Amino acid sequence: MKNLTTCIWFDTQAEEAAHFYVNLFTEAGHKGTLGQVMRYGKASEEVSGKPAGSVMTAVFELDGQEFMALNGGTHFTLSGAISFIITCETQKEIDLFWNKLSEGGEAGQCGWINKDKFGVTWQITPSILPKLLSNKNKQKSEAAMKAMLGMTKLDIATLQKAFDEAGE
Repeated sequence: MKNLTTCIWFDTQAEEAAHFYVNLFTEAGHKGTLGQVMRYGKASEEVSGKPAGSVMTAVFELDGQEFMALNGGTHFTLSGAISFIITCETQKEIDLFWNKLSEGGEAGQCGWINKDKFGVTWQITPSILPKLLSNKNKQKSEAAMKAMLGMTKLDIATLQKAFDEAGE
């Protein structure tokens, strides 16, 4: 049993979202598994407003992190105040996650996907980014920051080139 699970509130798309995220992580060569899917029963039908037999929750795991997707209705909505960060080793990984998660959603600046097709906010970042942005050579880290600020999907080669070409 995990002691910390993130619950993501949806109106009716919990199971669809869980399948989508699990399949995406698996396609990217990462671990993604779908766990238990629970359904609303007669006892909760009136209180929840959801018909008995419809999906209540879908538990899934992405790279060892457990999530629960909940079909809770329209009472709460997702917000960009919370986002999930995917740290990528290669440009191929960035491209895959970026393309799949931004499809049907809203791309943002600096590696952010403001909303995927389900309304969830993501950050798709290269693993090298902290090293580039926190380098002791302020000219180099500022050059990398400036390059990043001009991007939507982050490009590792462009970030590295800006960093490398900055003053000593």
